[in-house]
Amino acid sequence: MIALRPSSRVMRRMARSRPCTMTGGHAFERRRRLQPLRYLPKGKTVMLGRITTKFGAMESKDDLKSRIDDAARYAPLHQLVLSPQCGFSSTAHGNDIAVEAQRAKLRLVIETAEEVWG
Repeated sequence: MIALRPSSRVMRRMARSRPCTMTGGHAFERRRRLQPLRYLPKGKTVMLGRITTKFGAMESKDDLKSRIDDAARYAPLHQLVLSPQCGFSSTAHGNDIAVEAQRAKLRLVIETAEEVWG
């Protein structure tokens, strides 16, 4: 898995590389920055890291679906996956998010994925 910035130049370079999965966080999610996904080659996958692991506030399932739909305008839906941005303890001190909120966010990922991809 490779994390990258959403630029056409980087996407074209990654398209020629061997990794099979590319990731993008909130920057990939902004509608105006999704265009580089059009360079995603067959057989590669992009993880849309749309669920924040920094705070307990829950994302809306409808908003997540809308963001997935936006990305699917540039890359085939079967090459997109939904995930949290990163781990729930991505700093030395961890993040200020309760264990139950972490579980709820993971359930949200699963429920949304089941509704979108079946």
